[in-house]
Amino acid sequence: CLRLVAKLITTIYTADQHHSMQGKINFFIQVGSLLLVWLMTKFSESSLLVFGIIYSFFPALILVALNFFAFNNRYREFKPSINLWKKEYLKDIFGLGMKFFVIQIAKIILFSTDNIIITQLFGPEEVVPYNIAFKYFSIVEMGLSLILMPYWSSMTEAYTKNDFDWIKQSMKNLIKFSFLSILGIIILLIFSNLFYKLWIGDEVTIPLSLSVYMALYFAITIFYAPFTHFINGTGKIKLQMWAIISTSVINIPLSIYFAKTMGFGVSGVIIATIVCLLPHVFLSPIQYSKIINNKAYGIWNK
Repeated sequence: CLRLVAKLITTIYTADQHHSMQGKINFFIQVGSLLLVWLMTKFSESSLLVFGIIYSFFPALILVALNFFAFNNRYREFKPSINLWKKEYLKDIFGLGMKFFVIQIAKIILFSTDNIIITQLFGPEEVVPYNIAFKYFSIVEMGLSLILMPYWSSMTEAYTKNDFDWIKQSMKNLIKFSFLSILGIIILLIFSNLFYKLWIGDEVTIPLSLSVYMALYFAITIFYAPFTHFINGTGKIKLQMWAIISTSVINIPLSIYFAKTMGFGVSGVIIATIVCLLPHVFLSPIQYSKIINNKAYGIWNK
């Protein structure tokens, strides 16, 4: 609990355009924890309790120290104080926070139920090729995420300052990165069989159809990712929230239908997810266009 509260300081650094702080803190925590464990093995008997204490309290200690440093130096004027508590801000803070929370829960349901469905319909052994294909094509998405991540807070700042020219130019660049990433997905698909053979040999067979549908799935998510980051930055996520809730609910019966009734097998599970995500391909760009051109009304502007 202490670690979760203390970790909020990294969010403040990110909002202040110091995106590298999160990586620096994680690196310092990992190296420090590793060093402490090594010292424990050298100067005391191995103890699971001590090991747990190191990995539980050391990160929290570092984050607490960072809080004291930040709020007594760079962010002195933002230092938490009970005198700054304002009841009227609760609705806005928790309202937006709750929407993001619901979106994250819906995404977990959407992307975590596939393995359960495959296990129940075809057995746990069929989860292996599905996960291998998923991890293989997710390489490109992870690379794009590293590029998109700093833009979330930057979009928020630019939108607050009405710097729409910067937003439009940034979005053009991000869309170019998206199309390059989709090209990367196509290249991965072309060499997928060769990579699978080098990675896992002949132990697991991954059908070409599964690779094709998995590539299509990641191409779709990569396409609308820049628009989603902009929308998240503006905080106008009510439409996204209802869309992802609907998607997560429909995905389960649709997966069973495509996989079992239609006879697509394991590929049917990812086909269902693709079908569920198709509305986002249109909704996200449309909402971006409406917001950036000051034509967003109703749910498009909430």
